[in-house]
Amino acid sequence: MSIERRVQLVEMLFYDLELEGAQFKKESGLGCVAGCGKCCTHPDLDASPLEFLPWAFHLFLNGEAENTLDIINETDTRTCHIYKSLSVLGKGRCTDYKYRGLICRLFGFGASRDKYGNLRLATCKIIKEGQAENYNATVEAISNGMQVPIFTEYYMKLNQIDHHMGNKILPVNKALKLALEEVLQYYHYRPDAINGLNCG
Repeated sequence: MSIERRVQLVEMLFYDLELEGAQFKKESGLGCVAGCGKCCTHPDLDASPLEFLPWAFHLFLNGEAENTLDIINETDTRTCHIYKSLSVLGKGRCTDYKYRGLICRLFGFGASRDKYGNLRLATCKIIKEGQAENYNATVEAISNGMQVPIFTEYYMKLNQIDHHMGNKILPVNKALKLALEEVLQYYHYRPDAINGLNCG
């Protein structure tokens, strides 16, 4: 399957999640604290290369893929490359929010299943404690059937697009690196395919 088609399918999956997530946020009243970024700096953040394929493709179209790959290769930090700290107080932002990965879209507003099959909202301590009333009400609503995006369902759909890239879970910067390498290698061996693209 072509890079363009895989990117399109991943973006369609993200669009479906945006719709479901927006409804969940509206019903729950939960929301991230502006400029927080604490989850983005977690040293054990894992992701699949496939969820960052739209990001890598975007960089390729804008002539930034090779330079970005060089920067990632030269960096040994475990903090997500796309996240940029804005102050020593831990404030920051995603520099490519539109192209953030699936994990970034689910965490805080998605649920996973415990060993008994019960849905558990996967969110941070800041939301749990700072929005305790809404959080507790949402946990109860989920146990009573409230619709919530489910991690495993979205990752299964992602795997159906490209099992090899979607099933590989790595530290986030390795996932970013592999997404860039996938795009660069694809077009290196298909130079004619570049002519049909709108490259910047």
